[in-house]
Amino acid sequence: MNSIIYTILDGLGDDPCEELDGRTPLEAAHTPNLDALARKGRNGYVYTVGKGIAPESDIAVFAMLGYDPRQYHSGRGPLEGLGSGMDVRDGDLAFRVNYATVESNMKIVDRRVGRDLTSEEAKKLADEVNAKLKLSGASAELKATVEHRGVVLIRRDGGPLSAEVTNTDPAYAREGALGVAKLTFEPYVQPCEPLPGHEDDERARAAADLTNEWVKRSHEILDASDVNAQRRKRGKLPGNVILMRDAGDHLPKPPSFESRYGARWGCFVEMPVERGISLVLGMGQVEVPMKGAGTFEEQYGAWAETALEAIAEYQGLYIHIKGPDVPAHDGRAEDKRDVIEAIDAAFFGTLLPAAPKNVILAVTADHSTSCPKKAHTDDPVPLVIAGPGVGEDAVMTFGETASKKGSIGLVQGVDIMPRLMELARG
Repeated sequence: MNSIIYTILDGLGDDPCEELDGRTPLEAAHTPNLDALARKGRNGYVYTVGKGIAPESDIAVFAMLGYDPRQYHSGRGPLEGLGSGMDVRDGDLAFRVNYATVESNMKIVDRRVGRDLTSEEAKKLADEVNAKLKLSGASAELKATVEHRGVVLIRRDGGPLSAEVTNTDPAYAREGALGVAKLTFEPYVQPCEPLPGHEDDERARAAADLTNEWVKRSHEILDASDVNAQRRKRGKLPGNVILMRDAGDHLPKPPSFESRYGARWGCFVEMPVERGISLVLGMGQVEVPMKGAGTFEEQYGAWAETALEAIAEYQGLYIHIKGPDVPAHDGRAEDKRDVIEAIDAAFFGTLLPAAPKNVILAVTADHSTSCPKKAHTDDPVPLVIAGPGVGEDAVMTFGETASKKGSIGLVQGVDIMPRLMELARG
């Protein structure tokens, strides 16, 4: 059986950008290694969750690993909690959250605190909120994860809570258990309410009431915090509110990856949500070296070396690289191009020449993140698969336009993993 290295580049797809002469960041980037992979393999393009759905990473990753999120997903919050080491129990209410900046009328100035809130500052703010905020009849914990990101977990003394509630973050909507990005929204913190059809559910009403109380009181603590006072003195935005989204009230219980596909896979990821998904699927955990340290080139080179070591222990390796998504959300097309070039040079430039001959290499994305729109979109993403038994087509470069000329054609995200496993078995 061949091995598989399956790399997902977060938010890789994009729209044509004026500052890049009408090209996407991927098409404008110098990517000799990914282009060589495209020439050696077969290419296609993917609706990761489905046409018309601008997915968040959690539901997209489930789909790209072969699990339909409509069947198996139960909300992003619990997965973020699990991936960041929290004790998540059935009946707990867990949200994925952002530290954000608001004015006194709760108008949102910046959903990510200018993208310069450090993880250390976020942790200090979380410690202060956890020490000062006590809910009546319930407990709550704010866990800072990476920079402006975090998790809030609320546990009620008197019984379980329901996640059938709306987001306070106006940038994201709920479609069942699925979190979906919105292209346009009013920039105000929203009240948490039971979802339509759940207005009479006591558990949902209690969840909404506790969430609203926690958001209001935590805002008061954050706004008065010395951490934010110091940030204001330095001319930086304060992280003075918590935006809540993608609630869940239990962890999903899908069949393990090994039982479903008959192969033991490892997971190599940066962010808590992908780690949480890999844990519920029973994947092995590969430690990411140099996380947040050194230059992009140094990090990506070390990651490739670690991946080459780890593939010897597993029949497959799922790698998730966050890099392209971050500048895209800020509309920084040239920076996204530069990140893609660094990944190509340092990660794929190290990985591809040294990959064992029995390894199938697949590269794609979890979703498109448009620089012009500064948001996730439902546009399909490119896919390349190369290695023993795969064959070639006439595609010469790796990119959004070129991928649509490939022999794989248009596929759905849930179909990729079964296809890879079939190729691995020959």
